Amino acid sequence: MNTIESLKKKKVVGEKLTCLTAYDASFAQILDEAGVDIILVGDSLGMVIQGKETTLPVTVDEMVYHASAVKLGAPEAFIVVDMPFMSYKSPDDALINAGDLMKKSGANMVKLEGGKNQLDTVKKLSNFGIPVCAHLGLLPQSVHKTSGYRVQGKEENDANVLFDEALSLQNSGADMLVLECVPANLAKRISESLDIPVIGIGAGADCDGQVLVLYDILAISKGKRPKFSKDFLAGQDSILDALKSYVNAVKTSEFPAAEHSF
Repeated sequence: MNTIESLKKKKVVGEKLTCLTAYDASFAQILDEAGVDIILVGDSLGMVIQGKETTLPVTVDEMVYHASAVKLGAPEAFIVVDMPFMSYKSPDDALINAGDLMKKSGANMVKLEGGKNQLDTVKKLSNFGIPVCAHLGLLPQSVHKTSGYRVQGKEENDANVLFDEALSLQNSGADMLVLECVPANLAKRISESLDIPVIGIGAGADCDGQVLVLYDILAISKGKRPKFSKDFLAGQDSILDALKSYVNAVKTSEFPAAEHSF
């Protein structure tokens, strides 16, 4: 069974961390059997489960429902649950909603998007004993603000801002960081500078671990698969074999390759 400390120790010794999304008990059980280190109950369920165009309509109650199912399927797994859009618009709101997510679902950690605007929230949650995974780079909940899904941190000034925000989030009490769609060299710099695990998605091979959407790696998501993902079911005899292939590819640094990075 993984804990925050065991995940940090894996970073220290250079063992790559594996993370995948899950939204129900059956898939959660298979992920756990495959040896996935972290299960993320993502608000991506709004798109891959509910068929919506963005993650924005997902509610706290829906996150509780799906995270509870994942917990039943993998009771010993390390489970991170997304805080949905507008559930942490103030530190006080975040504390109430994060508390509900933790208590009602049995998750081990909550994840929220944003940098300097979320430092007070991260600090408050941490002070109340709620583990936090921060999320920088491409922020799906801000898709309308950023005019779509675009790589972040390409310009030097933007990269420096992301780097400073990563350090500030750690100093405010974040226990983990997800970097989404940022240049590989920036992700490497951040990963090497932080003491907490840095999990990449479209952020190159030098992060401490990788996360992907389960439905993408099984080639069952609607629409075009993201550049940073890969069909791991191809050539395999079962879903379990596909997930084991993903775990092995990340652990041996075979994935992500250059074509999956920016």
